[in-house]
Amino acid sequence: MEKKDFSGHVVVFAFPFGTHVTPLFSIINRIASLSPDTHFSFFCTLKANNSVVAKYSSQPNVKICDLSDGIPDGFVFSSGNNLQEIELFMEAAPLSFRDGIKAAVAETGKEITCLVTDAFFGFMAEMAEEMTVPWFACWTAAAISVSCHFYTDFIRDTFGAAGKEESLNLIPGMSKVQISDLPEGILFGNLDSIISQMLHKMGKSLPKADAVFINSFEELDPIITNDLKSKFKQLLNTGPFNLISPPILSTPPDPYGCIPWLNNQKPQSVVYVSFGTVATPPPHELLALSQAFEAIKIPFLWSLKDDARTNLPDGFIDRTESQGIVVPWTPQIEVLSHGAVGVFLTHCGWNSVVESIQGGVPMICRPFFGDQRLNGRLVQDVLEIGVQVEAGGLTQNGVLDCLDIVFGQDKGKKLTENVTLLKQVVHRAIQPQGSSYSNLIELTKLVTNAQLQSMNFV
Repeated sequence: MEKKDFSGHVVVFAFPFGTHVTPLFSIINRIASLSPDTHFSFFCTLKANNSVVAKYSSQPNVKICDLSDGIPDGFVFSSGNNLQEIELFMEAAPLSFRDGIKAAVAETGKEITCLVTDAFFGFMAEMAEEMTVPWFACWTAAAISVSCHFYTDFIRDTFGAAGKEESLNLIPGMSKVQISDLPEGILFGNLDSIISQMLHKMGKSLPKADAVFINSFEELDPIITNDLKSKFKQLLNTGPFNLISPPILSTPPDPYGCIPWLNNQKPQSVVYVSFGTVATPPPHELLALSQAFEAIKIPFLWSLKDDARTNLPDGFIDRTESQGIVVPWTPQIEVLSHGAVGVFLTHCGWNSVVESIQGGVPMICRPFFGDQRLNGRLVQDVLEIGVQVEAGGLTQNGVLDCLDIVFGQDKGKKLTENVTLLKQVVHRAIQPQGSSYSNLIELTKLVTNAQLQSMNFV
């Protein structure tokens, strides 16, 4: 049979901050492997692209393309303005993206057939309409957070004068979510900041996308998922991304010997601690956590940046060398999949939450900002697979109380049972005939507008 030419040109635009680049890069590579005759131009800043390319391999039909970061030559950042880099990038993004598209078309000789971008780029709705191509928006977090951004105007109109403990029970699936759980920029915080305006525009633009695909699985929060399906043209849960489309590491890293250390620990005995790549608890919370570990003598594996180690008590690492290890980086997915880990003390970033679920590990949640409070509420009160620390943050007694719940009480056994069941659900979702796998195939067909060339899921 003569092979048909389904050649197309998909342009991908990743948001270069936080943990946005790798999830989109990984799922694009999975789609590219299913449609090898389609060309993919993956756009992001040089800095972000280098961070991905240095660690992960890409499919031969994925071309990495650099865009301007919007920072003028010689520009001096203002002290205390942590958002200035994002502001400069977003101001330059529409023009630099247009210039990048022109260059990609000229280089490949292929006109653009569709746009696949981070959902943060709300201006893509107008650009796709102008170019008369489909737009597919990627939300790298949970359905619960994208729902809050979609309902921003409704929340402001309905709950503007409400107390922080009032429930968002008028929104489907939000009966256990409180006003205080909302991300900044919806009802409190600086509503005029670049991030707030960007997310507000995004919430209004997503119904215009030809499909929104998210880093979750349908069985996790079906009420919210079904509500969003009625609001968007198409909603596809295609996650967890790291399971459905695991990035291919250039070299398998474990430079600090985390896995060999875990191999010497008892089953479900270790506290794994990591607060992600962006947030670090203030010094007094690091002190409280250190004191809790010394008081309870429980094994721990702590991922802590080198510059934060100075906030640990003098002699802590030496005194606890037979109890635990403090390292600047861990292979988190492998750690959470290890049978020695009994609980994960986390900031509740979405990637960390789904990695804990797929490892079957209950959580102790210490959220900081953004969607982390929503995720913590989901973990504790909706899914019942973890507990949250006291609202004020980490204290010695608060940490000890949470550890006692997980390791010493019947409630802790129930948390472990619940997350073990959810682990089974998520692993079924990524198998052939599973919900996430089926949605991935549907997304690939939409993006490539073609019959799939390969149906082997590896």
